[in-house]
Amino acid sequence: MFSRIARPSATLVRSLSTSCLNNAKVAVLGASGGIGQPLSLLLKNSPLVSELSLYDIAHTPGVAADLSHIETRANVKGYTGADQVGEALTGCEVVVIPAGVPRKPGMTRDDLFNTNATIVATLADACARHCPQAMICIIANPVNSTIPITSEVLKKHGVYNPNKVFGVTTLDIVRANTFVAELKGLDPARVNVPVVGGHAGITIIPLISQLAALTGRIQEAGTEVVKAKAGAGSATLSMAYAGARFTFSLLDAMNGKEGVVECAFVRSEETECKYFSTPLLLGKHGIEKNLGLGKLSAFEEKLVADAMAELKGSIKKGEDFVANMK
Repeated sequence: MFSRIARPSATLVRSLSTSCLNNAKVAVLGASGGIGQPLSLLLKNSPLVSELSLYDIAHTPGVAADLSHIETRANVKGYTGADQVGEALTGCEVVVIPAGVPRKPGMTRDDLFNTNATIVATLADACARHCPQAMICIIANPVNSTIPITSEVLKKHGVYNPNKVFGVTTLDIVRANTFVAELKGLDPARVNVPVVGGHAGITIIPLISQLAALTGRIQEAGTEVVKAKAGAGSATLSMAYAGARFTFSLLDAMNGKEGVVECAFVRSEETECKYFSTPLLLGKHGIEKNLGLGKLSAFEEKLVADAMAELKGSIKKGEDFVANMK
């Protein structure tokens, strides 16, 4: 059960240490925030990145100046404000968007919708205008709605490619691997638990039917961190790690590495939902093949069925938001 899908061929550590040099321009939108800063640090340390473009509404020049002193090859530039977003995005191959407000105790990811929907729609519009061919990786919650928002905005500009728009659900896989390894006394680096569905509550579906008791903890792991931080924010460091892991896998695949597999929330025909997270074979142009759900146990089938109503509602909420935009 722990190896249904091959472990991603580019682990974070190997991406930091590989001797292969590539020339990708990567943008982080929301680079001054709690996720954006450590994510930018991890990207700066990778030889897969030659240019690192950091954008936020404030403080980005300082973050860029700080990171620019690190002895790695990536050239770092900081941009601030709507008048500079075009320059930040021009020429980017990959755009990662952690921008938005974090959860606080008592909040669900969906409670972030009103604020983060507008932020993501605005940034997706900028991507459509300035880097329409880029891979877009959305971290901003609620992912179950922000991916439909991004897709609908790109459609309005006539540049939507479903193979290049990803909801980053990697943290769910990272958590599942960690929790299973702790429970079974295994090396987390050798554990791979596919997590399908969406990226909120019951829509997070780890395929570990033999360890059903862990399912609830994985689904509510983000809330666990929010409570532990006691009002000081949500998961930032682990999300930055997960975002970097997904970005490195995507860059490796774009550079021609074969067999790169990651789960992500994408446009899908695998279930009755328009968008669904499943393991994806990544390639030079984004999604090469959706590997689907595979054979599920009765327990897992029920989890998928139970998630459908909430997923459909979140997707429609995102689509309706763009449809009603002025």
